[in-house]
Amino acid sequence: MPDRLMLLDSASLYFRAFYGVPDTVKAADGTPVNAVRGFLDIIAKLVTTYEPSRLIACWDDDWRPQWRVDLIPSYKAHRVAEIVAGGHDVEVVPDPLEVQVPMIRETLDALRIPIAGATDYEADDVIGTLATTATAPVDIVTGDRDLFQLVDDERDVRVIYTARGMSNLEVITGDVVVKKYGVRPDQYADFATLRGDTSDGLPGVSGVGEKTAASLLSQHDDLAGIIAAAEAGEGMSAGLRSKILAALPYLEVAPRVVGVARDLALTVTGDDLTPLDPPATEAARELAERWALGGSMDRVLTAIGVAGP
Repeated sequence: MPDRLMLLDSASLYFRAFYGVPDTVKAADGTPVNAVRGFLDIIAKLVTTYEPSRLIACWDDDWRPQWRVDLIPSYKAHRVAEIVAGGHDVEVVPDPLEVQVPMIRETLDALRIPIAGATDYEADDVIGTLATTATAPVDIVTGDRDLFQLVDDERDVRVIYTARGMSNLEVITGDVVVKKYGVRPDQYADFATLRGDTSDGLPGVSGVGEKTAASLLSQHDDLAGIIAAAEAGEGMSAGLRSKILAALPYLEVAPRVVGVARDLALTVTGDDLTPLDPPATEAARELAERWALGGSMDRVLTAIGVAGP
């Protein structure tokens, strides 16, 4: 099997798993396990379909880093359940999912799949660093378009995009980004900055949508070029120029919020994706029995190379 690293945007996938499997799926003690089972089935499908040689579950050690909030206070503000002074704000997460997140981590440990996170950073930043420093081709699995900025055809870095469901996965390459949005992957962060993103609380530039953002980047290449043209009064209409100039305070800080980190000091332990040895297999099956994970555990064990009882 050729080397290929697969990076999971874990929160994106366990939210998808939670809403994709009925919450009536529970363990014997009544604990919901729909997200755990769905997450395992997602891994099984991904490993079977794309055959990675290594798999890393990337984690939000901080889903809303304070340094990003300091730059743009509205960043993910609509998803805050409780503000914690001096600590990590609490995200709005359904109770039946919240109880399953530690179970998902324990299941990953049982499968010998490493979990990677970084203090004060999101999973996106971990993915950005691992994808940038990887020496092998990379598949990034996410439902978040922001990670399109990491696509790199020369290095064979792709996004496996889950937004349309696990039965309709889309492989995002540079050509696909250009066709969909009219910008190159290396322009995507600037494109997202201009357009804004309500799901992340990013206002964008008022009156600038996807088509206008793509047109500006086609003419001026990057955000710095767009700002320089606006300040010089060249290469755009007076109305558009006024919109860019009015948004300068936002445009000065937004790239640091939208752009993912690529140089974190990460230590990720774990070997290539290989079949579990008999003791580890037995421990995984015991976990499956305790939590009523049933066929979901069987499928993921089979996918990584353990067939049958």
